[in-house]
Amino acid sequence: MRTRTALFAAALGAACVASAAALAQGYPERPVRVVVPFAPGGATDIIARIVGQKLGERLGGQVVIENKPGAGTTLGNAEVAKAKPDGHTLLFAPTPFVISQVVYPSLPYDAAKDFAPVSLLATSPFILVVNQGVPARSVGELVALAKAKPGTLNFGSAGNGTVPHLAGELFKLRAGVDVVHVPYKGGGPAIVDLVGGQVSMMFATPIEVSQHVQAGRLQVLGATSLKRLSAFPDVPTLDESGYPGFEVLSFFGVLAPAGTPQPILDRLAKELAAVMELPDVRERFAAQSAEANVRPGAVFSRFLADEREKWADLVKRSGAKVD
Repeated sequence: MRTRTALFAAALGAACVASAAALAQGYPERPVRVVVPFAPGGATDIIARIVGQKLGERLGGQVVIENKPGAGTTLGNAEVAKAKPDGHTLLFAPTPFVISQVVYPSLPYDAAKDFAPVSLLATSPFILVVNQGVPARSVGELVALAKAKPGTLNFGSAGNGTVPHLAGELFKLRAGVDVVHVPYKGGGPAIVDLVGGQVSMMFATPIEVSQHVQAGRLQVLGATSLKRLSAFPDVPTLDESGYPGFEVLSFFGVLAPAGTPQPILDRLAKELAAVMELPDVRERFAAQSAEANVRPGAVFSRFLADEREKWADLVKRSGAKVD
C-alpha cells in the first residue's frame, strides 16, 4: 500500500511538472498587452516599447504597448489589477507604482495583493542641477547658501508626489534647509523655468537636462546614485557630498495580475532577463539614462517593499502631498 501511494504521488508530481512546462511552452496564445500608466513619448513609454519589441521576439508572439495615463499611474495600475491572470496583460511599472501607495489615501486596488512581481528591469538616477544665476558650484555651497537665506531658494518638480518632488523633500530633510517646492504639470515646464531662472534648482534625469548642461545654462552639483555617473564622472554623488546613503532612483519593472500561473511568470522573467542582456537594449537604455538592474520574482517583491517603506517614511516626515 505504501509503495502504491508513493508511486501515485510521484506520478502525480511528474504530471504537474509536465503540465506546468506545457503551460509555459504554449504561452502566449494571443498578443500580450503591456499597460504603460503614462502618456506616449516619455522615458517610461520609450523604455517599455524597447522591451516590448524584444520580448515579443523572444516569446514568438506580438507584444502590444497600451498607454493608460492618469491619476498618478493608478488608472493603468487598476486596469491590470482587474485583468484576467493569464499572462496576456502586464503592467510596465515605474517608481510611481510605489509612491502612489503612500501619497494617496485610497486606491482602487490592493498593491500588495493584486499584483504578482515578474522582474525589475532597470534603474535610473537623478542629478541635482541649478541655474547659472545660483552662486553655488557644489552641494556644500548650495546648502550654505540655503542656510544663509532660508526660504529664498526654490526647487521645481513635475508635480506633487513625483520622484523629483520627493527627492527635493529628502534633500531638505537631510541638509536641514528651507527651500520652497514649486510643482509644475510635467517636467518640461519645470525645466523651462529652471533654465529661465524662475526656479533655483531641480532633481532631474540626465537626459532631460544634458543639452542645457552642455550649453552652460545649467550646472550639475551632484548625483543621487551611490556611484558616480559615467556621463558626469567629475560630479560627486550626494553620498560623497556629506549625505551618506542618499540614493534616489527611478525604477522600471514588470508586474502581472495576482494569480498568474507561476510557470508563465517564470518564463516571462527568463525572457526579460535575456532581453536585458542584449547589447543594443543596454545601449538604448543608456541613452535614456537607465541601467540594467534585473531582479526577478521574489527579489523584485522585496525591492518593492523596501521602496515603499523608504517613501512612506519620507512622506510622513516631510508632509508631502499630491495635487
